[in-house]
Amino acid sequence: MGSVYRARDLHFPNVVKLVAVKEMINLAPDPLVRQTIVQNFEREANLLATLNHPSIPRIYDYFSQDNRSYLVLEFVHGKDLETVIDDSNGFMPEDQVISWAIQLCDVLAYLHGHKPDPIIFRDMKPSNVMINHNGDVVLVDFGIAKTFQTGIKGTMIGTEGYSPPEQYRGEATQLADIYSLGATLHHTLTRRDPRLEPPFSFAERPIRRINSNVSVELEAVVNTALQYNPSERFPGAPAMKEALMNVARKTGALTKITSALPVKTGGIKPLWSFKCEDEVRGTPILHQNTLFIGCYDNNLYALNAAEGRFQWKYAAEGGIVARPAVYDGNIFFGSEDQRLHVVSIRSGKVVWTYYTDGKVRSSPRIAEGHIFFGSDDNCLHAVNLTSGRAVWKFDTGDPIHSTPVVANELVCVGTEGGGMCAIDFRGELKWRFQAKRAITSSPAAEGQAIYFSSLDSTLYALDSKNGWVIWRFRLGKGSVSSPVVADGLVFVGAADGFIYCVDARTAKEVWRFRTDNQVSSSPTIYKDSLYCGSVDGSLYCLEYRSGRLRWKFETEGHITGSPLVFDDIVYVGSTDHQVYALFA
Repeated sequence: MGSVYRARDLHFPNVVKLVAVKEMINLAPDPLVRQTIVQNFEREANLLATLNHPSIPRIYDYFSQDNRSYLVLEFVHGKDLETVIDDSNGFMPEDQVISWAIQLCDVLAYLHGHKPDPIIFRDMKPSNVMINHNGDVVLVDFGIAKTFQTGIKGTMIGTEGYSPPEQYRGEATQLADIYSLGATLHHTLTRRDPRLEPPFSFAERPIRRINSNVSVELEAVVNTALQYNPSERFPGAPAMKEALMNVARKTGALTKITSALPVKTGGIKPLWSFKCEDEVRGTPILHQNTLFIGCYDNNLYALNAAEGRFQWKYAAEGGIVARPAVYDGNIFFGSEDQRLHVVSIRSGKVVWTYYTDGKVRSSPRIAEGHIFFGSDDNCLHAVNLTSGRAVWKFDTGDPIHSTPVVANELVCVGTEGGGMCAIDFRGELKWRFQAKRAITSSPAAEGQAIYFSSLDSTLYALDSKNGWVIWRFRLGKGSVSSPVVADGLVFVGAADGFIYCVDARTAKEVWRFRTDNQVSSSPTIYKDSLYCGSVDGSLYCLEYRSGRLRWKFETEGHITGSPLVFDDIVYVGSTDHQVYALFA
């Protein structure tokens, strides 16, 4: 029916941007059939345009010319799983298969939860699963995927051997994809192609009889997915993922997944780097293709984000470690010169300043027409965004290095005395929680809860309305890292050198990853990756669901600030005086 080509997108003449061009040749003699084929091709393009997931290739364009139609898609560097299986000398390692299976469950969960209508892929098989150069899965060929409508039969379509019995009757639901994933895993673990076997005969080919290296637990998961009756399978992709995670925990595969696979550690070259005059300990912010970052040379730098070219710098009278904030053409940041500075983004000239009685290491938070930030004068300050005048300041009794968060109409901030204070917009204390040691970490709000770490070696979850403890999680050592929340998981670093992943609901550890020194940096999540620096001088990129290391980039200093990721570029500063931009 057609071909897939590797091509170069000439809209970007200065860089080599590769794309995949999928060509469909339409030679049907019947005009109505020809029109239907084109409509189906356009349906695939429109479906892909609604999807945004790291395991689904992005679509850039589609068009028809004469009797051919084309999709222009994100190019996936790698091989399809069928080729990987055929090229291997023996059986795939169970750890690797579990890692791929977990990622496939994630992408199926995304499709099945698509709004307004769930999407059934309907053609899960090894040739439609690409393994990219990072070792991660990408699901390709959405030609027969369709939105699911209850009670409506579809066409009998799919691939023999991988499709469940109900799909032959045109009754495919989300559970059809569960069966096809089970068939794909069975093929991967046994190297037995189900297309060459009688239909629905997996029970006659037990996995462990063919490959004794597979654990009993993993075999049971695959067998459940392959049940003839849909009601006897996993109720959905999240349930199957949880079962796979339990297998990985029980067999020890989860630890191996995070450490045993090939990783890119050397030879990574930055897109650009810019050298400042002193240590860069803060976190950058990006606005309209300009990167703003503070430095201990007392300057706030404005750099062109694409090339790292210097645009302007603004000199304060003290070091700048706080992350700036942007609002209405101005940039706001604190300095150790005891001031909040407000500078024009366009010119780099000062607009106004606000004085405190202590060093300002807390990053400003803009909300409800105010700027909220802490100072070493023990106060949380609320300043009018327009006039620069103090609306109120609340004395917490201790210096504040934490960045405030606004949750449930309360401003929550930690103190160096171990207090987590919640203050309303009138400047009145609503509740206070006391940890055993300093809370330098900035709280993260998600739903009803706020999450933060403390130097008392604990990650906390509190009810943001009343300050009651929801749960505590014990870290190996104290932490100044600010947690981040994604997909029901909480990620944070600690002085024991680990990056932790904790279930936000149950407070159970999902995984931990060891760096070579303490982790003062705060994690950043982008697509399916976690980025975090360490005092060992490296920026780490992990697959956030499993904690597996994808790559690390080594600098010549400590990384204490948080990385910023935007449009597939990572920006980070180091105490080696450099600001770096890297491909994510």
